[in-house]
Amino acid sequence: MDFKILIADDEKDIVEMVSAFFTGKGYAVLTAYDGEETLKKIESRPDIILLDVNMPGMDGFEVCRQVREHVSCPILFLTARIEDRDKVKGFSVGGDDYVVKPFSLVELEARVQAHLRREGRRQNQARVRFSGELLIDYSERAVYLKGQNVGLAKKEFDIVELLSQNGGQVFDKERIYERVWGYDSEGDSSVVAEHIRRLRAKLAALTDKTYIETVWGCGYKWLR
Repeated sequence: MDFKILIADDEKDIVEMVSAFFTGKGYAVLTAYDGEETLKKIESRPDIILLDVNMPGMDGFEVCRQVREHVSCPILFLTARIEDRDKVKGFSVGGDDYVVKPFSLVELEARVQAHLRREGRRQNQARVRFSGELLIDYSERAVYLKGQNVGLAKKEFDIVELLSQNGGQVFDKERIYERVWGYDSEGDSSVVAEHIRRLRAKLAALTDKTYIETVWGCGYKWLR
């Protein structure tokens, strides 16, 4: 299978250089030169995205945040400089790695291959069955109870993903909010309780079994 890579940068020379390199390596290459074009190109479902931070208009951080509403593939930021606060912001909106310009194409390819291997291992372990009746498909981002799709909203699934992948561990509302909504999101952790209430109602419509337990005064945990 040929991997599909999306290269998004407003510097035409960089896009052409990186595009030619990965085309020569057998990748199917998509290109974009601004944020709006990048968001359109994700409809082609790339396997990995190389995303410039400092694009005009919509910068790479905002593009990444919006991309994460639709796809979960690895995103590597391309940037001329990197400071700690930028790293924190980039990771909080869903980025996976940083590559500093000017970069070696050989090193860039190694980073891309490492993330694709990691993503491949994740997808191979993407379907997990709990208690015989509940199946979580992390790749498809869907929860099935007794063969029926529960129909979760994005944030509801994000909460299921966080809790179920850390079964038995207690998460308070603040920590869930930081992990699911992001460190710099506007709002507060009170929204977590409402999402969990709706999530439980959807599960309860199909099963009597409890999967998300309230640990009073502490938070919530996934029952193994």
